Amino acid sequence: MISMPIPALTRDEVRELDRIAIDELGIPGVVLMENAGRGAAEALLAAFHAAHGRAPRMVSIVCGRGNNGGDGYVVARHLRARGIGVRLASLCPGDALSGDARTMRTICERLGLGIATLVRPEATWLDAVGDAWVDGILGTGFEGELRDDALAWVRALDACPAPLRVALDLPTGLDADLGVVRPEAPHVDLTTTFAAPKVGFATAEARAHLGRVEVISIGTPPELVDRVLERKRRPGTQGAEAATHHPTSIREES
Repeated sequence: MISMPIPALTRDEVRELDRIAIDELGIPGVVLMENAGRGAAEALLAAFHAAHGRAPRMVSIVCGRGNNGGDGYVVARHLRARGIGVRLASLCPGDALSGDARTMRTICERLGLGIATLVRPEATWLDAVGDAWVDGILGTGFEGELRDDALAWVRALDACPAPLRVALDLPTGLDADLGVVRPEAPHVDLTTTFAAPKVGFATAEARAHLGRVEVISIGTPPELVDRVLERKRRPGTQGAEAATHHPTSIREES
């Protein structure tokens, strides 16, 4: 977690931060994802202990098709390493994933963590959600309309009671830039957002869904955010940033 105030970033600025980290600093995307997921797991455990005086016994995690789902697999592995029971649901089979998300899912599979492929939520899975559920369906790459499978899942999660409800990066259905929230987006208790807050978090509509926001370090130096914002202020750099968007950005969604 990061304690110092950090300026909010737009979707494209997050992509640029990832690009600099990967292309210029040489930090592999899989390392950024590992740091994000580990930090989110630690924040979840701290929040649950603060509220209930104990560790959660079971955490249920829903993983999407993109790298937000990859973050969810990292969270699952770190919780399991702490002796926490973990249940995983995926909106797609493993062979539909690629890149870092595929790597993280494969590790979970080799560790014997069961992953249920559920394109639509099932009552039996939701009824056994446990002490906490985690929304790892979509991250900052989301804009526009939710696909039918994601829509069904966020509706089900929002209606699913749990002592702790957590979003990875942001609740699915929230536009990171505009702060506009799909009506069905889940209301969470804790949003573990990666690297920096998102500019859309400032709207009243977004705040109603976010709960408490904790910024999770992904292992990049704090001054990297300032670097991204400085490039934005320079004349003629906006187009260059868009052209150099790195395809393996850990927040990019399919």
